[in-house]
Amino acid sequence: MEFKALGEFSSLINDKLQSWLEQTIAHLPNFVVAIVIIIVFSILARVMSKMLRKGLHRALDSRQIADLLASIFKAIVMCTGIFIALEFLGLSGTVTSLLAGAGIVGLAIGFAFQDMTENLIAGIAMGIRKPFELGDVVQAEGVFGNVRAINLRNTIVETFFGQIEVIPNKILFRNILTNYSTIGVRRLEIPVGISYGDDPAAAAKLLTDKINECDFVIKKEETAVYVESFGDSSINMLVWFWIDYPGDTGFMVARHEAIILIKKTLEEADFLIPFPIRTLDFGAKGGEKLDSMLASQQNTGESSDESHSTKNKGGEHSSSEKRSSNEKSASQTNAKTADAPSSVNSNQS
Repeated sequence: MEFKALGEFSSLINDKLQSWLEQTIAHLPNFVVAIVIIIVFSILARVMSKMLRKGLHRALDSRQIADLLASIFKAIVMCTGIFIALEFLGLSGTVTSLLAGAGIVGLAIGFAFQDMTENLIAGIAMGIRKPFELGDVVQAEGVFGNVRAINLRNTIVETFFGQIEVIPNKILFRNILTNYSTIGVRRLEIPVGISYGDDPAAAAKLLTDKINECDFVIKKEETAVYVESFGDSSINMLVWFWIDYPGDTGFMVARHEAIILIKKTLEEADFLIPFPIRTLDFGAKGGEKLDSMLASQQNTGESSDESHSTKNKGGEHSSSEKRSSNEKSASQTNAKTADAPSSVNSNQS
């Protein structure tokens, strides 16, 4: 019985192996084709990724973003080849399971590394859209300076104070970004005030002509001086002119020279740049000057002093009369007191 059971078991194994061998031989052409497909797609992915990397290095400023995009493209080509090979082997269910698993893993990674993924995607998007390039002057979220490096997750900006600022790419991607190097020009606005006694039209023409004499001023036909408002002590004006930016002169130097030129020009033409002046208006309803107000107060004080002295004189006169009446009454009382003993003596006699 034992030998019979062993014989049945061995025959079952042989049949199973025989069926597997037959299936392997039957699928051997598909297996060879699948291997060939994987090899072809691997070679194709390598060649195409190198070509793409070279093109991206010329198109993008960040080598990291270019290498990442080339690697992603290579991985996509390789995965496509593997999925096609599995289809040739009749493992379509395996392909579906792999795709579902990859989706779940990608979702989990996205939630776990949300900030990192957001910065990465923002870096790739900015690398493609190119809102700025290396060396551009940008301003965003309180950072103002030159772009020194564009990485996958952040951008390096060197401020004009010599500090290095590391800005996450999602901040640059989501918020307002000002690029001063895109157009290549920048307009300067310098406020200045002249006195109310001067002619603003003459001052505007004079300043326009003088500003246009500077070498760093471009678009001279657009140089202008506008009256802005009536100030507390001056007529406020704005001087507008254009410069190359970034340029040889520089923003700070151009503004410095323009302010010095404006002050010198106005002084030579006898235009007054006034200090802050305040006009004081007196009286309950206004309209009274300081000297008239002081004069009226002085007259009021003198009249009050005269009335006070008159009252004092009247009081002194009444007090003297009162003292004299008191003295008379006192003398009369003394006289009566002196007459009293004489009357008593006459009665006794």
